[in-house]
Amino acid sequence: MKVFDTQCKQYDAWYDAHKYAFLSELAALRKVIPRDEKGLEIGVGTGRFAAELGISMGIDSSHAMLKQASARGVNVRWGVGEDIYFLNETFDFVAIITTLCFVENVRKVLEESARVLKKRGHIIIGIIDKESFLGKSYRKKKSIFYRHAHLFTIQEVTALLKKAGFRAFSYYQTITKLPEKMIAVEKPKKGFGKGGFVVVSAKK
Repeated sequence: MKVFDTQCKQYDAWYDAHKYAFLSELAALRKVIPRDEKGLEIGVGTGRFAAELGISMGIDSSHAMLKQASARGVNVRWGVGEDIYFLNETFDFVAIITTLCFVENVRKVLEESARVLKKRGHIIIGIIDKESFLGKSYRKKKSIFYRHAHLFTIQEVTALLKKAGFRAFSYYQTITKLPEKMIAVEKPKKGFGKGGFVVVSAKK
């Protein structure tokens, strides 16, 4: 998507301007991200999440964002989730963080994720819940980025993952206030329905 190349700096600056929201999202992701295992982040962006979470490899279709991710020490390559060029059963986990709503073919991305995952590997998806207060706010504001997004409900993501062959689901949620009003890091809680940002984890 061209906007991620032309507005790369604006995108990256959001994380500094809303640090408590970012730190809260990281806390929720850390509940399910495997430690010391080989991971791939699809839609690595500027590498904010991968660098903090120790994800060893990232792919993205934006050259501008890949440049920033590389500067953060992330091992990156150009690529798209619909056609991952890694071999079968390469990774212990695949992370898709605030990216699923921007991909062209969600079904293909999830199938490709399953293909490159090792047996009993995990897929970890971080999304803005469409039905949450935050999802409704993003849709209403029509930001330069989210005007292009197709937000999902947690039920929709779960159903899509089941169709791709995933099982053993777990959920963590965070962000119960608008990011610009947060004054502290929020502790992640199990489940979904109250937090604007939800992490969905499932096993191959």
